[in-house]
Amino acid sequence: MLVRIIRSYLAPYRGLVVALVALQLVGTIASLYLPSLNGRIIDEGVARGDTGFIIRTGGWMLAVSLAQIAATVAATYLGARCAAGLGRDLRADVFARVGDFSAQEVSRFGAPTLISRNTNDATQVQTVVFMGAAMMVSAPIMMVGGIIMALREDVGLSWLVAVAVPLLALSVSLVIRRMIPQFRLMQESVDWVNRVLREQITGIRVVRAFVREEHEEARFAEANTQYTGTALAVGRLMAMVFPIVMLIFNASTVAVLWFGSHRVESGQMQIGELTAFMSYLMQILMSVMMATFMSMMIPRATVSAGRIGEVLDTASTVVEPSAPVPLPTRGVTLELRDVEFTYPGADVPVLQGVSLTAEPGRTTAIIGSTGSGKSTLVSLVPRLYDVTGGAVLIGGVDIREAALEDVWARIGLVPQKPYLFTGTVASNLRYGDADATDDDLWEALRIAQADDFVRAMPGGLDATIAQGGTNVSGGQRQRLAIARALVAKPDIYLFDDSFSALDLSTDARLRSALRPVTRHAAVVVVAQRVSTIVDADHIVVLDNGRVVGTGTHDELLATCPTYVEIVESQRAAQEAA
Repeated sequence: MLVRIIRSYLAPYRGLVVALVALQLVGTIASLYLPSLNGRIIDEGVARGDTGFIIRTGGWMLAVSLAQIAATVAATYLGARCAAGLGRDLRADVFARVGDFSAQEVSRFGAPTLISRNTNDATQVQTVVFMGAAMMVSAPIMMVGGIIMALREDVGLSWLVAVAVPLLALSVSLVIRRMIPQFRLMQESVDWVNRVLREQITGIRVVRAFVREEHEEARFAEANTQYTGTALAVGRLMAMVFPIVMLIFNASTVAVLWFGSHRVESGQMQIGELTAFMSYLMQILMSVMMATFMSMMIPRATVSAGRIGEVLDTASTVVEPSAPVPLPTRGVTLELRDVEFTYPGADVPVLQGVSLTAEPGRTTAIIGSTGSGKSTLVSLVPRLYDVTGGAVLIGGVDIREAALEDVWARIGLVPQKPYLFTGTVASNLRYGDADATDDDLWEALRIAQADDFVRAMPGGLDATIAQGGTNVSGGQRQRLAIARALVAKPDIYLFDDSFSALDLSTDARLRSALRPVTRHAAVVVVAQRVSTIVDADHIVVLDNGRVVGTGTHDELLATCPTYVEIVESQRAAQEAA
């Protein structure tokens, strides 16, 4: 998977990669040429006392060194460009893929792991690409070139290369093999820490309300300890690598000096050749050490690439049709025809045989006890999930045959838990229509009974909204979400228990203000309170995922025991209050 990702995402940077390889080649050849020049200075310049030769050869060494520095700096810059571009494109594709997921895929992965895969895991892949560009191109060239140059200096000591290099590679590979499973555990531990931290931050008010700070601290400590233990296990293995490398490195130096001195004494090689040979052996071992360093990073990047690949290779269960059918332009009717839905892995359907029709200019209400499937039914209309049986039709067209954006453009959804984005009141409202004027926004706020508190906020439409809308109350957040849907002017309004956070008088005023602006649209209202839907044109009563009654308020009082039970329970609660 790592190779596939690198190959795919580096394809647009072929020119930079070619230039990078060329520069690495120039820099490596220059570094291989320096020990030979140094040996010539010792053997020919110093031994003979030829100052001119020393200056000329030293000048060549200086020029070669400058060429090496320039090539290395340029290659590092190009490597950083390639790695940064790969990381940017990879994160963008993961983000786009997650954006295409249905609620089913998001629930299967979970938000914490999706966040860590698009941040921590993408960073691991980006880092290994950068290090590979900086090291893995020059390392093999330096190793092969170093062997060739060392053999040119003296063949008699070549057996040291044949012993030191395989010994170093074998020793390090044994340690790295033990790292791979630990890296996978480390990434899973990161997910766990992110999940616990995200839950604690999001649910901080619940934690404090139930005095569960110590419990949450213990949960985080457990996740943190797991991550720390895994990181320490990896750290201990990594700590073993460098002593092994330095042991072989220094032992090789001693061996070269020991055996080389005997050859110098016997006249089989000169001191300059011995110095050059030792430098080449150090370069060879250095290249092996660089490859070793990369080898320690590759397993973790491989694990990260596999986790990213799982996201990229997961297709959404909500599929865009190959030949989309256009929806009617205006005045569309929403119809649920014998709808059935079962959550993945569940044995029993949440909805069974649900049929209803919401016509333009009419309000269709859905009511039922908790767990009866009301919110699930609303989620099927914008294709957050796809039905497992039956069909959802807009304007007579099955929404599975229409383009997703066409479906979404016809729907104004106010979810049960309204969410506001970081920004201003205006930027949140313009999610409904990016071209809406300030007058349009104020009109939507007036209808949603939100203009009074927005005018009181510093800046009005430019007032700051925190992430999730945490700096406004639940009722204010609800009304801003309703105003956002009104700005979009959709053909179908879906209010998923959107009036529960409002007091009865505000609820009544809002519903009264809604009627004129929704007279050409189909309105579906999911509610818990009977007072919210008492004036609806058509009421559908759900119980355990089935329709047990339909009609107006008065008709249901006469024909539907479940509805009567709901009305009487709320009436009794009001009288008791």
